Amino acid sequence: MSSGGFSQDLRQRQTQSLVLAPQLRQSLKILQVAALDLRSVIQEELQSNPTLEELPMEGMSAEKQEPESDESDANGDDTGASAEGTPDPVAEAKSEEMDFSKEFEILGKIDEDWRDYMSSAGGTNSFTAEDAERRQHFFDSVATETSLQEHLMIQAHMTDLSEQGLAAMTHLVGSLDDRGFLTVKAADVALQTGLPLDAVQEAVAALKGFDPPGIGSDSLGECLLAQLAAKGRRDSLASRIIRDYFDLLTRRRIPEISRKLGAASDDVQGAIEEIGKLDPAPGRRFADDQNRVVVPDVIVEHDGNEWKIHLNNDYIPRLRISSTYRDMIAKGTLSKGERDYLKDRIRSGKFLIDSIEQRQRTIERITREILKAQMPFFENGVSQLKPLTMTQIADVVGVHETTVSRAIANKYIRTPHGIFEFKYFFTPGYQNDSGASVSNTSVKEMIADLVAGEDKAGPFSDQELVSKLQEKGINIARRTVAKYREELGILPSNLRRDYK
Repeated sequence: MSSGGFSQDLRQRQTQSLVLAPQLRQSLKILQVAALDLRSVIQEELQSNPTLEELPMEGMSAEKQEPESDESDANGDDTGASAEGTPDPVAEAKSEEMDFSKEFEILGKIDEDWRDYMSSAGGTNSFTAEDAERRQHFFDSVATETSLQEHLMIQAHMTDLSEQGLAAMTHLVGSLDDRGFLTVKAADVALQTGLPLDAVQEAVAALKGFDPPGIGSDSLGECLLAQLAAKGRRDSLASRIIRDYFDLLTRRRIPEISRKLGAASDDVQGAIEEIGKLDPAPGRRFADDQNRVVVPDVIVEHDGNEWKIHLNNDYIPRLRISSTYRDMIAKGTLSKGERDYLKDRIRSGKFLIDSIEQRQRTIERITREILKAQMPFFENGVSQLKPLTMTQIADVVGVHETTVSRAIANKYIRTPHGIFEFKYFFTPGYQNDSGASVSNTSVKEMIADLVAGEDKAGPFSDQELVSKLQEKGINIARRTVAKYREELGILPSNLRRDYK
């Protein structure tokens, strides 16, 4: 073959790759989800796995109910006990990594000592119809919000838009930002979709007439004007200020606006107050989490003598392997296929129970270490929050940093100072002049306090805030102060000044 030709040959190459087994993926999912979402995951498994059954939350007979508690203190004395699959922390747990070898060892012996193993599970209580009805009532009571896109498309289908206009509307609705503002131009949409420009313009005009008023606007000024027009205030003083002097309005130049309009300052002030009652982001009322209930996964409280950690197990169903299927296998009357199927389902069920218990132990240990590291916060409040990284907690707990990240995702902790996301406690920071560590969150609170106490006729500039922080021993750059101020939603000093 010539040097410029091609050739084919077969070669073997050995490579390593990481493949997550379905059960391991399930355990990671269980670790990450919040309490309310975990219920849904467990309910799905209950529906697909006949060997699992749910224990009643209440009404267990005294002789069958084992003592249990989800309470532990900050000194390391766990009082929680696991009752037949109850996902409570157990004191004897020494490792935060799932012990898969034990799981497969049990499965390997299952044929040899099946009767002894199953008889040790104990308990014959079943989940009553009353318990099922009570739990279903909870799910039926959870409100679901219509999304902004659904709300707008319902209106679109009630108009006389052409087929191409509806197609353009679908694209426009998907191009709204979280405020409900339109982020694309009609000409760009026409080029991207291949739809006629007049059809896109027809859709844009229709969108701007939809509820809520101001939706589909190109700018804040247009959004506010649309809301005033919807109230019949198109020719009001407030509309004139937005339309002709919006730049002066953002700087609160009331005397200058009064002079240019030839209106009294009190009238201008009243018009600005009317503008202040409008919604600058009409799309946000449809945010996905607008109606979400925040359920704390952990409660940390002080009983007067010591700090207590309570894991919230109220939303986690109590599971066990069904005695009915244990007995069916123990009798030895099943075919090999039936026996193998039930053994596989029992293995899956046991893994789910172990994963739930592991999740709760991991959250409990991480909470305990956060409590130790952030004790000044729990005792005194946000101003005492210390810098903390996930790596620090991972090193103490004995897990990988990614395990900590998964364990705290979407989870909340109730403290004496309110409910906070777990990630709130992980923040970088600074050292003050005395060598003590101060978190970014604490610095932000200092800035908020300084602004709250400033003279409104002469508010602090960013450089003056830098100087005030230096007096407290905190040395940070002016651009950092500006960044924190913006994150707090605090306007620049020229927009905070009161000219009255």
